Amino acid sequence: MGALALCTAIYPGVETYLAGWYDALRRQTDQDYQLWVGLDMVSVETAKKAMNGAPDAIWVPGQKGDSPATIRQRVLTQVVERHDAVVLVDSDDIMHPTRIAAARALLRSSDLAGCALRLIDERGSSLNMTFTLPPNMAPEDAFPRTNVFGLSNTAFRAEMLRRCLPIPPAAVLVDWYLSTRAWLLGASMAFGETAEMDYRQHPANMARVRAPFDEQQVIEDTERVRQHFRLVRTSALEGADPQRVAELERAAADVEAQIAPDTPAAKELLARYPKAQVRKFDGQSPGDGVKPTELDAMIAYLQMLGTLVDFTKFDASGPNLR
Repeated sequence: MGALALCTAIYPGVETYLAGWYDALRRQTDQDYQLWVGLDMVSVETAKKAMNGAPDAIWVPGQKGDSPATIRQRVLTQVVERHDAVVLVDSDDIMHPTRIAAARALLRSSDLAGCALRLIDERGSSLNMTFTLPPNMAPEDAFPRTNVFGLSNTAFRAEMLRRCLPIPPAAVLVDWYLSTRAWLLGASMAFGETAEMDYRQHPANMARVRAPFDEQQVIEDTERVRQHFRLVRTSALEGADPQRVAELERAAADVEAQIAPDTPAAKELLARYPKAQVRKFDGQSPGDGVKPTELDAMIAYLQMLGTLVDFTKFDASGPNLR
């Protein structure tokens, strides 16, 4: 493995976590990388002050009107032209000392590599839970309905990531978009069972995996899933595996069938998933800007999350339960 990049993004609200993030960066056993930092409405000076340091980084400031996806796109477009591979980490999480070394090792034999995540609370205390693949599941088998490759636990070979770009400006679930594109394009995947990241749970998380889940979060997350499938299906699919494209279409259709009762699609869905919730949410009809109720969205949301949190590693006697 040749030149390696480490990429993150800094945005308002993560400043309080940056000192811990930078300290973890300096403790990496593998220091042979180039740091890239996308800045979303945060200045270089503010970022350095919050880190209590001045990392040797390539800073990529955002521009007026940028979406978070646009900022990621601007960084990654440059990275794939200058490096052989890239490790992605979130600036509000904590890298374990071997995070970069473990990613580099997995990338020797795979296009896309991920690792398990240890959940921590806002203050950094362990929640005694691990976010990982279910036992005996290959990472490819998680797609297209779920995702285990986030922006904090993933690494790409540059050649594959280049094929997954560009990121649509409207994309919210950027991690799932990129990994789904990689899956469609036949990327070889690897997933390390050892947690190499502490995944911080706090109110600003895009995807929280620990209860309680409030009504607005669940409704918004469900709509993000629908948007995700729309964006992937309308992206350039030249070179994609036809069988996987068909799987993607079926998954997208199932999502829409859940808000279209008394249709052939809904009946077919219930034949495969008898416990699925299929109804006209809030008495509205599909296509009327319908949004799921808390209960309906919650069931679908927790069914997905329940496959990814390893409760065998949950310590019921842990001191951090609330």
